[in-house]
Amino acid sequence: MREELRELWKFRELLITLVERELRIRYKNSSLGFAWSLLNPLVTALVMTTVFGLFLKQDVKSYGLYILAGYLPYLFFQFAIMDSAQSIYNALPIVKKVYFPREILPLAAVLSNFIHFLLALGALVIISLGVWIVYGNLPLKHTIIFVPILMIIQLALVTGLSLIISALNTFYEDVKYIVGVLLYLLFFLSPVLYFSEQVKSADVKNASLLFDLYHLNPMAALCTGYRKLLLDNAAVPDRDNPGSFLPPLDMNWGQIGVAAVISLAVLWIGYSMFNRMKWKFVERP
Repeated sequence: MREELRELWKFRELLITLVERELRIRYKNSSLGFAWSLLNPLVTALVMTTVFGLFLKQDVKSYGLYILAGYLPYLFFQFAIMDSAQSIYNALPIVKKVYFPREILPLAAVLSNFIHFLLALGALVIISLGVWIVYGNLPLKHTIIFVPILMIIQLALVTGLSLIISALNTFYEDVKYIVGVLLYLLFFLSPVLYFSEQVKSADVKNASLLFDLYHLNPMAALCTGYRKLLLDNAAVPDRDNPGSFLPPLDMNWGQIGVAAVISLAVLWIGYSMFNRMKWKFVERP
């Protein structure tokens, strides 16, 4: 694996070029360009806030910000994996004629989506400052300086999964459809539209064990982590006791540590698996 990494470094300029190409192509004929990467999650958060706040009575102050803090990381996770799934298959004519490290293709898809993720997080910060100006309450926390730790962990997870999925999808095109379904299900198994406090206080047997198992999903731990580092703890109403609120949960670095171990393992497995399969790409008819 060391040799593969050394070779990948030699082709770093090609990787940068492909990332730039991905960024240009996505909004090539769009007048708003990069603004779409910000408008999409903003509009989604607005709709979710309206539906859950007005119709379903999710009475949480600045609910849209909490939606965005969980939704943006998941959006990066979803788009990066789905974009990378077809990266090798779509480039097979070039792969069969020109030699370069094949992992550059899924990596370019991941990194271009990561840049969009950074821009979207910047929009979240700007919106939070707007809330501060209008309402006199700054929801951002000083712990925002630790957010890059979560980004590195998530980048490792996304890269590992992208390498696995792009390699498998080159030979089995059903993979991208299966992954699409799994990502849809995982969206509801991650605290994007709801809060970890609600999982903790669920009226079920062994709720504490369920809470720990739930956060073995790295995206559940990461989405919760982004919220806890970016924003103040939300005052989540207790539905069983009107007028009272669920006990707020603090940042759980133990869960993040487990997510980091899983993510690094996925990255190692994914890169090893990709390197074993990449020499067969040229045999794909």
